[in-house]
Amino acid sequence: MFDITAIGEILIDLTQTGVSEGGIPVYTSFPGGAPANVAVAASKLGAKTAFIGKVGDDAFGRLLVDTVKENNVCTDGMIVSKTANTTLAVVSVDGSGERNFAFYRRGFADTLLSEDEISDELLKNTRFLHFGSVSLTDEPSRSATLSSAQRAKESATITYDPNYRESLWRDRDEAIEMMKRPLPMVDILKISDEELPLLTDTDDAEKGTKMLRDTYGISLILLTLGAKGAYYCMGDITGMCEGFKVKVADTNGAGDTFFGAFLSGMARLGKYKPCELSEDELRELVIFSNKAASLTTSRHGAIPAMPTLSEMM
Repeated sequence: MFDITAIGEILIDLTQTGVSEGGIPVYTSFPGGAPANVAVAASKLGAKTAFIGKVGDDAFGRLLVDTVKENNVCTDGMIVSKTANTTLAVVSVDGSGERNFAFYRRGFADTLLSEDEISDELLKNTRFLHFGSVSLTDEPSRSATLSSAQRAKESATITYDPNYRESLWRDRDEAIEMMKRPLPMVDILKISDEELPLLTDTDDAEKGTKMLRDTYGISLILLTLGAKGAYYCMGDITGMCEGFKVKVADTNGAGDTFFGAFLSGMARLGKYKPCELSEDELRELVIFSNKAASLTTSRHGAIPAMPTLSEMM
């Protein structure tokens, strides 16, 4: 039995890590992909995790499989394509550490994960099933992801991150429609301040989270606010936890670290449904997750920058 199984994209983040003497941006190959990041972040913090996704039969694909294994994430659900290349994201970073993404993805491996490649056994043997909206951009990964969540719903808590990347969608309306589609089956939603107005037409934390709660029946909503911290809404329990101040090197993977830290914290408590959490436990988990995310932003890359449990103590 796994604490967390994540399904979706896994890719290489070609991340800008500096500038050469000649003024040319320097890029480094970092393993990434939001659901894979969540699985690794949670594993590094003590949870038992698995990942379901697809890579190419190439050097980047082998790097990703090895990286997931090295971080004690089960790879039984990973598929290696003989015909499609591993997906790439080029991540440019400005002076404040904020990111700009360019994807090499359409027709690449992660979008080609199909429903028949995902075993029922893996879906039935997990406490949390996690996914994001990036795998909803194209078929067959869209149907594979949604059907997996539906198949797991009977026994698992469904967690979701509507991780918006504008360049991956044909237009904004399609993105909003598809990002909203899974919400009725979601138990725990992690959403950022960028995505809240897309789904609720408001940037007000209290109004937006309550709207999501009331419209879709979501038990727990975690709203990440960058350096400001995070806001939470669980039924009538709401609150704000401030972020930790660090010197930012790269914000890539911060939200995924936050969510992986939160879910791993629930697993450590032996509590797998939001209704099992007390208000004090909820608040402590959000503070813990803010700290984990801040440590990730202080280093380059997503997976390589994620903290271990010993670093959090």
